[in-house]
Amino acid sequence: MDAWWQEVWQTLQSEFADIGDARQMTQITVRLLIAAILGGILGFEREQKGKAAGVRTHMLVAMGAALFVLVPQIGGSQADAMSRVIQGVIAGIGFLGAGTILKGKEEEAGQHVKGLTTAAGLWMTAAIGVAAGLGKESTAVLSTVLALAVFSVMPRIVKLLDKP
Repeated sequence: MDAWWQEVWQTLQSEFADIGDARQMTQITVRLLIAAILGGILGFEREQKGKAAGVRTHMLVAMGAALFVLVPQIGGSQADAMSRVIQGVIAGIGFLGAGTILKGKEEEAGQHVKGLTTAAGLWMTAAIGVAAGLGKESTAVLSTVLALAVFSVMPRIVKLLDKP
């Protein structure tokens, strides 16, 4: 019976041996944390404005996108394989974003569509997660700052320009 438990233990060890050393563990942790934090920042802004996709949604989208590119990268995938992974992430986020878009009842001026900015924000959050997952943390941070400017500053500018 001891041989059986030994085999089970060795199998478990091999199953959890995907992180080879402290450097790799640190790299994975930093990239996923950066993705989560940056996604959370965008989600917080959206949640403060009462939008359906808030902190948790944005954090999960960013971390998921980071993880989708991080795992194949660590596994040694080539650039063409990574390109297909990124294409899949983009397509998947498209479906998620489509779920946030609502078409309202007909109004005097036509159809009223809500959620386009939220969908675009989720798409941007996924892109930020991909950047973080690929180790492009500075690009991810800069992109987050620019996205926050679009969410926060642009409505004010548009309001100023719309005044008669």
